[in-house]
Amino acid sequence: MIYLRNIAFYLTFYGSSIVLVLAAVLAGYFSPLWVRRVCDVWSGLHHWACENLLGIRIVETGQRPDHQVFYAIKHESFFEAIGLPHLFDYPALFAKQELFDIPGWGRAAREYGVIPVAREEGAKALRTMIREARPHVDAGRPIIIFPEGTRVAHGQRPPLGAGFAALYKLLGLPVVPVAVDSGPTYHSFWKRRGTITLHFGEEIEPGLPRREIEARVHSAMNALNHGNGVERTPQGQLD
Repeated sequence: MIYLRNIAFYLTFYGSSIVLVLAAVLAGYFSPLWVRRVCDVWSGLHHWACENLLGIRIVETGQRPDHQVFYAIKHESFFEAIGLPHLFDYPALFAKQELFDIPGWGRAAREYGVIPVAREEGAKALRTMIREARPHVDAGRPIIIFPEGTRVAHGQRPPLGAGFAALYKLLGLPVVPVAVDSGPTYHSFWKRRGTITLHFGEEIEPGLPRREIEARVHSAMNALNHGNGVERTPQGQLD
C-alpha cells in the first residue's frame, strides 16, 4: 500500500502543481490577491494529499500566537516549505536565492512575498533582505525563516545561520520558534504513514542579546529531537 499511496500522492499533487504554478504566474500579471489565492489552493492541496493519500496526520501543539511575530522554523523536509501558505495566514518568508531560478516558480514566489537570500553576499544580502521584508512587516504579515539555512536530517542540531540574530534585531518583532519532525515520515521518496507535529514554542520578546536569542531559539526549535523517544542517528545535511 505504501507504493500505491505515494503514486497517488505524486500524480495528484505534482500533476496539479504544474497547472497551479502556471496559474500563479498568470495571476501575477493581474493582482497579488490572485497570486495569494492560487498559492493557498496549492498549499492546501498538499495538506489534503498528505493526510488523505499518504496517511500522514498533521497536528499542532503549543500556543499559536494571534498577532504578528517572526517565526523561526525547523526545516527537515519539503513538507514545511510547501505547507507554509496553508499553515500560516499569508506569511512572508525568506528562501535561498537558488529557488528563484526555477522557471515559473520564481516569479510566482516573488509576487507572493517570498524574499530571496543570497547567502554568498554577506552584509549586502542582509540589507536587501531587510529592505524587502519591511513592507511585509508594515502590512502586518507574519515573517518566517528557516534559521538553520537548509534542510537537516531529523535529530541533527546545526547552529543557526549568522543572519538570524541580525534580522531579529532589525525587524524588532517577537520570535516564536517552531519545532517540526517531518523528516522521518516525509523526507524519503517513498513517504510513510505517521504523524508530523508542529510545536509552537514560547514567544520570545524582541531586544535580547545575540547569544541569548540564538540559544533560546535553537533549543526550542529542536524540542522534538530529544527527550521524547524520536531522536535518530544524525545523517548529515540533506542539501
